[in-house]
Amino acid sequence: MVPLITAVVLAAGKGTRMKSDKAKVLHEVFFKPMVHHVLDSIQQIPVQQSIVIVGHQQERVASSLKEYEYIPVTQQEQLGTGHAVLCTETACTNAEQVMILCGDTPLVRPQMLQALLEQHLDTDATLTLLTTSLDNPFGYGRIVKDALHNVVEIVEQKDATPEQQKICEINAGIYVVKKDFLFSALHQVGTDNSQGEVYLTDIVSIAVNSGHKVHNFSHPEAIDVLGVNSRVELALAHQELQKRCNHEFMLTGITMLSPDTTLVAPTCSIGGDCILYPGIQLTGKTSLGRGCIVNTGAVLHDCTVADSAVIGAHAVLENCSIDQNERIPPLIHRVG
Repeated sequence: MVPLITAVVLAAGKGTRMKSDKAKVLHEVFFKPMVHHVLDSIQQIPVQQSIVIVGHQQERVASSLKEYEYIPVTQQEQLGTGHAVLCTETACTNAEQVMILCGDTPLVRPQMLQALLEQHLDTDATLTLLTTSLDNPFGYGRIVKDALHNVVEIVEQKDATPEQQKICEINAGIYVVKKDFLFSALHQVGTDNSQGEVYLTDIVSIAVNSGHKVHNFSHPEAIDVLGVNSRVELALAHQELQKRCNHEFMLTGITMLSPDTTLVAPTCSIGGDCILYPGIQLTGKTSLGRGCIVNTGAVLHDCTVADSAVIGAHAVLENCSIDQNERIPPLIHRVG
C-alpha cells in the first residue's frame, strides 16, 4: 500500500541575487515560471497533495499558480528553510511521508523524484536526502560522512571549516522524510549559525544523533538539481530545458542542423522530415506540417505551416497561415 505522501515546495524567498523586483520563483525559464516546472514534475509522481510555501509577493505567486491544485501556506517572516517547512505542520496532518523541494530548481525530472521516493520507501529510512557532486561546490551545503560513508550532517558554506569546504558532494535541497519525525525534529532546531536562521538541514544531524536511519540518494547528473539564484543560472536552466525539448523533437524524425541555437517552445508541433536551420525561433502554438524547411534565423509565432512549405532566412511571421508548398521569401515581416 502506497503511503500518503505530501510534497512541500519552498517558494517564499526574495531571491536577492537575481537583482530583480520580481519574486525569484516567478522568473521564467523556458516559457514558464520556474516553480511551474517543479510542480509539473511533482504531478507525475504518486503524491496525494502539494503544498506551496509562499511569502515574498505571495499574491503574485498564488496568481501564477491558478492552473495547479495545491495548498498555499504563508511564511510571514523569512526565518529560514526549517521555519518555512515548520509552517506546513497543520497542512501536513494527514501525510505519512513528506517530500521537500525548492521552487527554484526547474530542472528536476519526475524520473529522479520517483527513484528517490522508491529508495526511501524500500530502505525504510526515516530521512532520505538527495545529493550530487560538483567540481566547484562553493555556496552549497557539504555532505559530511563518517569513516563508513554514512551521512553525519550537512554543513552550510558559511559554517564549514576549510577542510569541509573541500568536500565536493553537496546537498541538493530535496528530501523525503517521515512526517512525524520531520516536525518533531524541526521543533528542536535552533538558530545558532552564521545566518541566525532555522536550517532545514539540521534535521539530518538530529536524525543521526537520535539513531534514525538516514539514506543518501546520490544523483549523478548535477544539472538536474541546479538551483537558480542568479541570471547566469537562469540562462543555464533555459539552455538545458531547450536542449531536452529539442532532443525529443529530433527523436520524432526532425532535423535540426544546430540544436544549440534552435529555440522551439514545447507548445509547438512539428511534422516529420522537417529541416530546421540554425538560429530559428518557433514559439506560441506554431505548427509545421511534414517536410517543411525553415531557413536560418526565421522567427515564427502562432503560425500554421502546411506540408512542404519553405520559410526564407530571417523571415518574421506572426499569426500567419502558410499554404502547402508555399515559399516565403527571406527578410519578410508578415502579421496575419
